[in-house]
Amino acid sequence: MSISKIALVTGGSRGLGKNMALNLAQKGLDVILTYHSQRAEAESVVAEIQAQGRKAAALQLDASNVSSFAAFFEQVKTTLKETFGAEKFDFLINNAGTGLYQAFAETTEQQFDDILNIHFKGPFFLTQQALSLMNDGGGIVNISSGLTRIVMPGSSTYGSAKTAIESLTRYQAKELGARRIRVNVVAPGAIETDFGGGRTRDNKEINAHIASLTALGRVGLPTDVGPVVAFLCTDEAGWVNGQRLEVSGGQAI
Repeated sequence: MSISKIALVTGGSRGLGKNMALNLAQKGLDVILTYHSQRAEAESVVAEIQAQGRKAAALQLDASNVSSFAAFFEQVKTTLKETFGAEKFDFLINNAGTGLYQAFAETTEQQFDDILNIHFKGPFFLTQQALSLMNDGGGIVNISSGLTRIVMPGSSTYGSAKTAIESLTRYQAKELGARRIRVNVVAPGAIETDFGGGRTRDNKEINAHIASLTALGRVGLPTDVGPVVAFLCTDEAGWVNGQRLEVSGGQAI
């Protein structure tokens, strides 16, 4: 019997992260997911994964707080042993994040720091500290945004941080190649979730405007993105490396 591979998904209690976690389980992977404050929601996702016959666990993590990562990975070590009977995991999905809609001219240094910490500095050092607990031959999926290509006023800080993670992805792919760790980035277009206060999902004008700009004529759903991330964590994607996959239905092409 082959040993199940294990994926760690940050921000896996809701929205895109939840869908990624469920799709990873459908692909036969066991899952550790993190949550920031929504413990009950995270435990509900764990129960859904267990109902599929896979192992799962939820751990608290502030993905923007680098000083907390060493203690977090001690928890990961313990969880791997106790819940999964393993010493290492195979795939890291850097998904946790928050939105910011603020004109460039009005963005404060605190807002800038908050976005940079959760979308670039956090994933940079979380991945660095994860490496010693990752199996060779696994993979990393960084989550970016269509906003690195599509310019929408109000997203200068967020889009810039995501552009940084896209550049980092290529460097990671090159530097981790000797360990056969593949690194790719998935860039969702506008998706109907509670992200950013649910503006894409709940604001009819924004939703209709984005749909009108999208070749497939609608706004994205979490179920459009999760399966793509899960695919990148399978053997079928074993030759996909250092790539940016935009999942946007052809938004603004």
